[in-house]
Amino acid sequence: MGYVTWWAVVSSGCAPVLLIGGSTTATVLEGPTYNPVRQTISVLAAGNPSGYWTLTVMLVALGACHLATAFGLRAAALAGRLALGAGGLSAMVLALFPAPKSGGSFSHGSVVAVGFTLLALWPVLASYRQPPAPWGLRPVPSLAATGMMVLGAAWFLVELQMHGAAGVAERVVTIVQSLWPVVVVVSCLRHGRRA
Repeated sequence: MGYVTWWAVVSSGCAPVLLIGGSTTATVLEGPTYNPVRQTISVLAAGNPSGYWTLTVMLVALGACHLATAFGLRAAALAGRLALGAGGLSAMVLALFPAPKSGGSFSHGSVVAVGFTLLALWPVLASYRQPPAPWGLRPVPSLAATGMMVLGAAWFLVELQMHGAAGVAERVVTIVQSLWPVVVVVSCLRHGRRA
């Protein structure tokens, strides 16, 4: 049956490329009025129509990548696969609730919170305590990944309250969340070759 499908390899590799490429493209389209150090990625969807559509397409594609990875990551525990897939769905739903030009939005914030939580918890939920599991699905690396994501979220909230480098903190957290599936998939591929 295999540890991971070929489409999960492709989708996990595409996720960070889409996240970084989409947000960078939207930043360029937004122009000098946008400050990527202080402003969040969500602000890009509230600006000009080009930034909105770029970010919307990126969120839908990113969500589809997480869904495909969850479906094809056979070695992971079911709870983790469901959390990763639901995190992907949250990214797609987020495209329906863009951030307003000014102020906050309960619906946007709620979807972000749910999506972040699911993507932060999936490493722990996907792990196995019994050896031999692929490296990325063992408890210690999985706990470390979740811990990094939670610490990153705390950093983001502090920066948001202090009107500091919230954009940087958010990008670090989202990149870590999009890279962990790649780490797990690669560890499954290596484990499969050894077995």
